[in-house]
Parts: sequence; C-alpha cells; structure tokens
Amino acid sequence: MKHRIALLAMLLMLPSCSPGNHADEPGTGPAKTDILFDAKQGRYNPPVDLYTVGSVNPNLTFKQDESLEHNVHTEWAEERLGIRIRYLWTISGTTETYANKLRLELAKGNMPDVVTTRDADVIQELIGSGQFREVGSLFERYASPVWKKAVAEDPSAWDAFVRNGERYAIPIMDYEYSSDPILWIRQDWLNRLSLPVPRTMDELERVLDAFTNRDPDGNGKKDTFGLAVSFRNGPNTWMGDSSWIFGAYGIVPEQWNRESDGSLAYGSVQPAARKGIEQMKDWVMKGYVSMDSAWFDEEGAANLFVSGKAGIIAGPYWMRGWPLSKLAAQDPKSAVVPVAIPSGPGGMVQRRGSLPVNGAILINKRMKHPEILFTYQNYLFDSYATSTGEFANGLAEGYDWTMVNGKPSIEPSALPLGGIRVASYTLTFDGARIPSRVTKEIPKDIAPVLLSQKDASRKEQYTGPPIPAMEADRELLRKLEQKTYQRIIFADGSLGEFDDFVGKWREYGGDAMTREVNRWDKEKR
Repeated sequence: MKHRIALLAMLLMLPSCSPGNHADEPGTGPAKTDILFDAKQGRYNPPVDLYTVGSVNPNLTFKQDESLEHNVHTEWAEERLGIRIRYLWTISGTTETYANKLRLELAKGNMPDVVTTRDADVIQELIGSGQFREVGSLFERYASPVWKKAVAEDPSAWDAFVRNGERYAIPIMDYEYSSDPILWIRQDWLNRLSLPVPRTMDELERVLDAFTNRDPDGNGKKDTFGLAVSFRNGPNTWMGDSSWIFGAYGIVPEQWNRESDGSLAYGSVQPAARKGIEQMKDWVMKGYVSMDSAWFDEEGAANLFVSGKAGIIAGPYWMRGWPLSKLAAQDPKSAVVPVAIPSGPGGMVQRRGSLPVNGAILINKRMKHPEILFTYQNYLFDSYATSTGEFANGLAEGYDWTMVNGKPSIEPSALPLGGIRVASYTLTFDGARIPSRVTKEIPKDIAPVLLSQKDASRKEQYTGPPIPAMEADRELLRKLEQKTYQRIIFADGSLGEFDDFVGKWREYGGDAMTREVNRWDKEKR
C-alpha cells in the first residue's frame, strides 16, 4: 500500500505535456415465459426481443432515415430470424465515450441481455461485476460447428475471460493481422519531390524531412508534417501506431514480449525502448511529427492525414476503405499506397501483432433465453463468415455490394455513400470472422506488403485475466509510463528520465507483475 501511495503522489507531481426477455426488470421489455423457434421457417414465431446497447462511432454511415436502432440489418434480423434487436440506449462518440457510458450504467445495474465491447479493461469490469453469467457451457451447447471451429483457431482465445476455471465472456474473433501496421504513404508527394519509397529508417528520415520542409502539396506554405502519429493512448495502437519505430530497435512497447531465454518481459521498460523514444523525440524536434500528436487519439491522427497535412501514417490493411477514402473524396488527385515497414539498424523490423480476439460478448444473468443470441450469431458465422448463401456477396445489396453488368460488385463508385459497411451494424461490429480467412479478405495489392513481414509481427504474449499485481498496480504504472513517454518525446523531458522511470516501474509493482506473468506462462505451457 505504501508504494502505491508514493507512486500516486509522484504521478500527481509529474509535469504533463502541454454503459430481453427479463422478468419485469426496469428499462427492459415485457417478460416472456415461452419462445417458439420454428425450425422449418428458421425463425422465432412470434418474434422475440434481444436487448443490447450500442455505440454510434464516427465511421458508421447510414442511408437517410436509418440509424443503429433501425436499419437494413435490424430489419433483416426480424424478418429472417424473428429476432427484434432492441437498444436500451445508444451513444455517439469514440470508443472511450462508449466505455465510460458502459461503466456508468454498470454501476446502476442497468445492463441489457447482451453487451459487446472491444475494450479489454471494460470487459474485465463487466465480468467482475457479477452481473453476467458463465457462458462456456452455453457456447458448447448452442454454438454452431463453424463458430466453434473459428474460436478454436486461437488456443488462447478464452484465456482472459476465465475465472475459477469457468468462461464468462465469448471472444469476438477477428482476422489474423487485422491490426498489424503497414505504412500508408502519399505516392503523389513522393512523385512531386522525386523521392523513392523508403525501405530503411535512414531513407524514411529523408522522406520525412522532404514532406515537412519541401512543400509536398505545392501550396507555397510550410504547413505539412512527415508522419501522423496517435500517442494519446500510447505508442502501441491500432491506427496512427508508432510501435514499429521502437521495433526498428528490437522491441515492441506496451506489451509482454517473449525474450530469447523464453521468459516474458514488458517491452516499455527494456533498454531498446530508450532508443525508440530517442528516435521519436528527434523527429518531433525536427518538426516531422506534430507536437499535438501527444494528445491525438487514433482518429485524430487519421484526421491529420486525410486532411492533407501529413504524408505518412501507420495502420492496418483495411484503412483504405476507412478513413483514407475521405482523402480521395476531397482530393481526387491524391494517391496513397501501402508500404512495408522500413528496417532499422541491422535490418531489424518489428511491429505490433494482432491477436485474433477483438472484444467479447457478455450475457446478462437475467436473460431467460440466451439461445436467441446463438441463433443470431450462428447464422452469421454459417453464412456471412463463409461467404455463402444469401451473404455470398455481402450483408445487404445496395449497401455493401450491388450488381453491375450482371455481376456482383463492391466498387465504391457504384454504391451509395461509396459503400455502407453493414457489418458495423451487427452486434459484434464485424458480423462474424474466421481468423484464417484473412488472406481472402485482404486486397490483392496490399496482401504482399502485409504478409511479407509477418515474421516481424509481435503479438502480446500475456493473454490471461488480470493477476493480483496487475489489479493492484497496473493502472498507476500505466499512467506513469504514459506521462514519462509523453514528457520525454513531446516536451522538455530528458532521456535520462527513462532510466528513472524504469527504476520506479520495477519498484512500484513492475517486478511483482513480471514474476506473476512468468508464473502464469510456465503453468500455461
């Protein structure tokens, strides 16, 4: 306790850089004692209600008079499956806004039948609340073979959701490499300045300098940056990522990595992380990276890029569809191409890796008929995830696909609003995904770039639930790390502060966390 109080006091002094089918519960639908699934029709008759909550993120688009609560997908679910998806509430904003709303409603005990979220910390809070039921037995009883096989592709998929040997959340599966970064670079800027695609960090620095100082957009002003970075949530993130900068020196920060001796070590406190900090600080000082990047979230970094004020951003393969399409819409002459991560000294390349689990489904203890959820999600796995039957081409004709000259097409120019991602309307944000099908989803020109460096992908090696040391000290240590990194990179902090940070991290719980993580790892193996 003493060390936590000391650490909290230190953080306060450290300078900063400039939330159906219930038994008459309030806020839910009317109680129902029986439901009837018509196997011949493949739907509930009469229809049943499934209550949930939702986030209206900035990347969601709708046709006129449609919303998250009422759209082509909710209509499909009722007509095809006899399931009425009802929302207790929706909230507009970022993932952080949704997380905070979930916490507020959780404290009130105002939870729906089903909650889905990508936020790892919120998932643990939901499990810890005691309001959600064990789901492993339900999954074994009701999940379709396709869904079960998809989850089984990742042996660690359930790890974070296990309590006393029982599973309390169903992992939302994602594609392999779904958030591994590649570089997206303005090819038209390279052409204008007669520069080659950078293959090494030295070549990249020359490009960054030119994009910052040689008027790449030709407007006669010095108003561009070489690189768009998101640092509000740290260097290891899904868009505007900078983990690859540290990776050039042999470390991926903000995660547990496996060392050459087989042990697990936290990347942010390793000596190589100091070199990554030094490199980033140098680029900030030279003006290649905006000082405001310290406070940019992922969408903030993307906005800098799509507004035409930065020439490079690191992010996943799917960024071409969103948000990079915004740049093409406002500047038809722009050209953005995917590029492999440049190598560092000795040819070193490392990047954040993607675990094929991207969130979880939690089922309220008060939900009388959890099989309703499985009816819904089984259909999506059996048809949409496998691109068969009515979902062979997409989720909704005239939204995410259409017919052109008698053939199915997903060409943006043929679709309303350049294509409407109906998968975002589903309960699990992406419809249903089988990790190993990623190679069938990546555009042909991007796949060689992403997969050529798959050996550089470094996945989080600790996949278990919070251990005692994490529950006690992780949040304070996370704040210490973030403040230290921001102060050194974006403000007037010295590199020597990194060494002080490492000592405090170890003293104030980091060493205990390391011991517990490695104990878990040995038991698991």
